[in-house]
Amino acid sequence: MALGMGMSCVKYLLIAFNLLFAITGLIIFIVGIKAEMRLSPYIDFTDGHFWSSAPVVQIIVGVVIFIVAFLGCCGAFNENHCMIITFAVLLLATFIAELAVGIAGYANHANLETSIVRHLNESLKEYPTNKDVQRSWDIMQTDLFCCGVFGPKDWSNNTLPVPDSCCSAREVTNGAAAACNLDSSDIHTDGCLPKMLDILKDNAYLIGGVGLGIAFVPLLGVIFACCLARSIRSQYETV
Repeated sequence: MALGMGMSCVKYLLIAFNLLFAITGLIIFIVGIKAEMRLSPYIDFTDGHFWSSAPVVQIIVGVVIFIVAFLGCCGAFNENHCMIITFAVLLLATFIAELAVGIAGYANHANLETSIVRHLNESLKEYPTNKDVQRSWDIMQTDLFCCGVFGPKDWSNNTLPVPDSCCSAREVTNGAAAACNLDSSDIHTDGCLPKMLDILKDNAYLIGGVGLGIAFVPLLGVIFACCLARSIRSQYETV
């Protein structure tokens, strides 16, 4: 059943929109993967579920968008009223999910420093007894070239030896590496707090920016879908 000229235009605009929508899904998916890889080593030092769940939500949303875009193309091409309505509902769900992640991305950086300082200080004391904490600290200090919360003295202030991960390269003498200490020439002098804050804030802004920036794209598709669905329904009613 052929549509009118105006609605035929809407039909092909909706198909074109879905191609654009698929591209936004790819962008969201890539951002989610990048954030997950960048944040995963430092999740133990963060407060709340946002830092562990937001990248996963974006990855899932990116995949769902591909499926939704395919459904929208099929519905528009076949002029299927049910598929187009389903497409519009899924678009609204996508809009809500991306908007929520975007807002959370900006909101969660507000009290970030206080939360990170607390987690770093608490976990530092557990370094000798907790293998998971030890691994997280070693990864952070090695990757970020940092030592302690504010500096290397944080370890001695807590009556703990300076970990080897605080030094860049250990000299080997008689088959054994020299211990890392405050007098080592290659010790990392910067604290880990400012470097962690930079990473977390950058990723929060990235997640928030992509979430809010792309969140409103589905609304355009909802408008096209509703116009096309109403036209298809009216065509059936007039027969």
